[in-house]
Amino acid sequence: MHVLYEDAGKLKAETIFSEADTSLQVESASGKRSKIKRNAVLFTFEQPAPDTLLPAAETLAATLDAGFLWECAPQQEFEAAALAEEYFGHAPDAVEKTATILALSAAPAYFHRRGKGAFRPAPPDILQAALAAIEKKRRQAELQAEWTEALLAGTLPDALKPVAATFLDRPDKNTLEWKAFDAAVQQSGISPERLLLSLGVWPHPLAMMRDRFLSAHFPRGTQWPPVEVQDWGADLPQAEVEAYSLDDASTIEIDDALSVSIPAPGTVRVGIHIAVPALAVTRGSALDEQARARMSTVYMPGDKIPMLPRELIAAFSLDEGQWRPALSLYVTGRVADGEILEAETRLERIRVAANLRHGRIDEVTEAALADPAAPLPHAHWLRPLWQLAQALCAVRDRTRGKPENNDRIEYGFEIDGPPDDPDSIVRLVPRQRNAPLDRLVAEYMILANTQWGALLARHGVPGIYRSQQMGRTRMSTQALPHESIAVPQYIWSTSPLRRYVDLVNQGQILAAAEHGVSARLAAPFKPKDADLYALIGAFDSQYTLWGEFQSSMERYWCIRWLQQQGLKEVRAHVLRENLVRLACAPFVTRINGLPEYERGHEVRLDILGYDEIGLDIECRLREAG
Repeated sequence: MHVLYEDAGKLKAETIFSEADTSLQVESASGKRSKIKRNAVLFTFEQPAPDTLLPAAETLAATLDAGFLWECAPQQEFEAAALAEEYFGHAPDAVEKTATILALSAAPAYFHRRGKGAFRPAPPDILQAALAAIEKKRRQAELQAEWTEALLAGTLPDALKPVAATFLDRPDKNTLEWKAFDAAVQQSGISPERLLLSLGVWPHPLAMMRDRFLSAHFPRGTQWPPVEVQDWGADLPQAEVEAYSLDDASTIEIDDALSVSIPAPGTVRVGIHIAVPALAVTRGSALDEQARARMSTVYMPGDKIPMLPRELIAAFSLDEGQWRPALSLYVTGRVADGEILEAETRLERIRVAANLRHGRIDEVTEAALADPAAPLPHAHWLRPLWQLAQALCAVRDRTRGKPENNDRIEYGFEIDGPPDDPDSIVRLVPRQRNAPLDRLVAEYMILANTQWGALLARHGVPGIYRSQQMGRTRMSTQALPHESIAVPQYIWSTSPLRRYVDLVNQGQILAAAEHGVSARLAAPFKPKDADLYALIGAFDSQYTLWGEFQSSMERYWCIRWLQQQGLKEVRAHVLRENLVRLACAPFVTRINGLPEYERGHEVRLDILGYDEIGLDIECRLREAG
């Protein structure tokens, strides 16, 4: 005797080996024995053999029409065996009963299961709704398959055009459009980016990169609402100083300027003047909320997305010939040993004499700065600044125990043409990090950030500090040492037109300068303000995102530059293992199979190809230097 039973929702047919009151022991065709509960049994049979029952029943079940069965079935609960008898017109055999059970189970829209071998036909209204849903699903499956076929053939269906750009970063995976695209990706074996580009969703990789970034982080666009410009700081005292700024040619946000005087032989008095947008961007204002949403200016070759509205930048930028409010730090230092003899912070108005630009006075050398007789533009301004800057740098070097390593070449990117056109000509402009003018400006920015950090700490006013200890750089509200810069405390406060942290710190510095010991009660952020801690985390995260996008865009334009130059062979220097940095461009790549060389070892590479989507180049080792 054999038995048909259910096991985990599946039908099984096996031979009965032994029986008990509530259970059976059955044996499969392979000889394996198992114990089943009696209430799992559908029926017993003698013919055919168990291993042939289910295949025969499945064949027969495929011929049974679910709609006809539904019409034949009673409108109340029934046994499958009873319906089989009525359908076949005779007492059904094991195959017919099993086929009926299989057919009913395979048609849940028509029949609802009510237990072991029992079913109930779906009410007519519910059946019609279920059949409509099934038909809709069938049509959707056909449409999805049609779209996938079109994608594989290189055509973007009209229905996918409005949403195709969202497939990379913010797809709705429940839609037919996404499922069709995902199926095309799986079947084609290429990356989603390459498939979308081949379909013309974007005209080129540069458009894809920019659109993905802007859609993710600036979904409402990069424009600001209109800003009502006021004459901020009009009542501030005017400082009679001769100040100059020094920036790249493309800089529109002039954050800082320097002035200098000689109060006594051997001393230099330097004015470090910083644009002061904190007068307009006050905590909790609409401008503050918008600036906080951006956290920083976004930079990319040939383009930028300012942190502040352009009207506000124009109102506070230290443009030449214009009276502008400034937060000024005046320090008097001794040239012989770099000791700061006096420091004073003032809120005032200044008029910058000229906005000097790198590239126009780059002929300035250390030798010219050191030789009073050498021709030097703006010598009366540059030479005293250079003398004290050297002394300040020497103090930091002694604290650090070694000179600062700033001998790397940095590159600026100049784009001739629209920054969103890959055919625009790109120029890489090298500049030595330790060039005299860069070192001079950097030294005074370090001085201002150190002095103002000390001012906040001295008055108990919280600020956002940058510290470095044991090689780890982090931001916090504690005035801790920065080891690589070799200063006891350090904040970002000299770029308030470009970074939100500087803007926040500037508001705290203004309070400290005005209120002194009571500043902690008047500052925008009070001690232990939880929002200040939240701001640090948000800034770190967003500033990292902006930096990663800038790096990606620079890699893209490096690849374009290599192609435009027609370079087939380049020199590179080993960083570690198979990682190298090109000598002609700020580009790092991996060379598979590179032998082990010491760091800095020069190699020659053949360029085999460019990948503007993966932002890499394919190279092979030509020879070691």
